[in-house]
Amino acid sequence: MGSSSELVFSGFLALLWLSARACSQAQEPQVPCFFIFGDSLVDNGNNNGILTLARANYRPYGIDFPQGVTGRFTNGRTYVDALAQLLGFSNYIPSYARTRGPALLGGVNYASGAAGIRDETGNNLGDHIPMNQQVSNFANTVVQMRRFFRGDTNALNSYLSKCIFYSGMGSNDYLNNYFMPDFYSTGSDYTTKAYAAALLQDYSRQLTELYELGARKVVVTSVGQIGCIPYQLARFNGSGSQCNESINNAINLFNTGLRKLVDRFNNGQLPGAKFVYLDSFQNSKDLVLNAATYGFEVVDKGCCGVGKNNGQITCLPLQEPCDDRRKYIFWDAFHPTDVANIIMAKKSFSSKSQSYAYPINIQQLAML
Repeated sequence: MGSSSELVFSGFLALLWLSARACSQAQEPQVPCFFIFGDSLVDNGNNNGILTLARANYRPYGIDFPQGVTGRFTNGRTYVDALAQLLGFSNYIPSYARTRGPALLGGVNYASGAAGIRDETGNNLGDHIPMNQQVSNFANTVVQMRRFFRGDTNALNSYLSKCIFYSGMGSNDYLNNYFMPDFYSTGSDYTTKAYAAALLQDYSRQLTELYELGARKVVVTSVGQIGCIPYQLARFNGSGSQCNESINNAINLFNTGLRKLVDRFNNGQLPGAKFVYLDSFQNSKDLVLNAATYGFEVVDKGCCGVGKNNGQITCLPLQEPCDDRRKYIFWDAFHPTDVANIIMAKKSFSSKSQSYAYPINIQQLAML
């Protein structure tokens, strides 16, 4: 424990930060802070300083983002960037790699490209920060935040209970693990049903750890329709637009189990917590089925990339992307465009349909 003068100074810094934020905003955000856990769909630069192929800190990534190249795996905003705006934050939530001091009070993004629920997931691409380590990093943040509450754990817990926690995990446990037999044995070690159960057991423990560290309003997202992303379409032997349904069927076992896990958490397993399940599979499916409604013309190719469907290799450094990004659902072999991310964020934020957000939407979660 630091000296009393250190604690007073930390408290003073926190007050300065909070008052500065209040002055810089026309209105306060709907929640005091937003913490993000996940993979490349929401990573905003945590992989920049890591030895890995899962990096996006070069053009044309960020071509439509106000801050330019940041390490986001898209042309502009990620899903959580759009969500932060909808929640009323004046700035995007900063990456863990670059956030210290009072700025921690507004929330942190711990996400890492190639990361999964399992530690070994994504090793084929190099280093990354798996979910277990992301949870540990949040535990370190909680220790640092305690200084700004003068060591008052109850005050800190009360503050954290008002924040939103987002966790989007599982895609790489399939893409860069189970369905990559040259690198991993999980595909032969487990049936699809047993693998989903093993993932959910690990994930349940990780989410429970977040709860024990103070998380009470938690958004978890299902795995999207990755049997239909350009990367899979480029590898699948079907016609150019036919999805790999064996991958989609395996994912649905995980997604169904995750929704049941949310029910268990909400029905008393984690007292005082409210979990929301986002159906990214349904959300991404709807985007393709109703593409024209949203102004999309290309649903099966990346805006930039190499090979069939622009899906065999991701965007190369300084590669020239497509001219009109608004017409594409996919930015590259794996990741949605800025426009697609914004549409999906808006639906999960305020949709009254439980087919996108269950049992309530994110706007309702923020108001609790």
